[in-house]
Amino acid sequence: MAFELPKLPYEYNALEPHIDARTMEIHHSKHHQAYVTNLNGAIAGSDAEKLSIEDICKTISKYPMPVRNNGGGHYNHSLFWTVMKQNGGGNPTGAIAAAIDSAFGSFDEFKTKFNTAGATRFGSGWAWLIVGADKKLAVTSTPNQDNPLMDIAEVKGTPVLGCDVWEHAYYLNYQNRRPDYMSAWWNVINWDEVNRRFAEASK
Repeated sequence: MAFELPKLPYEYNALEPHIDARTMEIHHSKHHQAYVTNLNGAIAGSDAEKLSIEDICKTISKYPMPVRNNGGGHYNHSLFWTVMKQNGGGNPTGAIAAAIDSAFGSFDEFKTKFNTAGATRFGSGWAWLIVGADKKLAVTSTPNQDNPLMDIAEVKGTPVLGCDVWEHAYYLNYQNRRPDYMSAWWNVINWDEVNRRFAEASK
């Protein structure tokens, strides 16, 4: 079954002023759509047509580069849209708040580590909060459209929060000021969704 572009759970302007409507529209309707279209073309006629995007990522080393790039792009962006919401942000709540304090000492310490992971990722990529095989939280980053689910990732785990640090995610509003974009991004985090993903990954 062909993959489809997921509908956003909010309007394109919902995350303003932190992420502008034009960036959201282009990012979702053009960039993510291209990943979906190209992924479907890359897996046409192969066994991957029957798999979930998560299962494709977990065995990505057996697929050609177009599947890795576009499959990663589809998975990553599908997560990215859901971990943001209108009037989001603030301090984490629930189980993820306690887990962040336990793993990093405090929310501020975690944010510093996460922001550094994103700001120092050379070129394009992603910053992640993951649950590792040991069920502990860790911060990592990946290049391009790779993600920690992939069997080729340096640090493997299940993402519960991810920030897109490709320039197309922020350039219209922030130009080359990636740290400013990341600082603003914390104001739209959907901690309910992060908690949901954390609970799933912790099972």
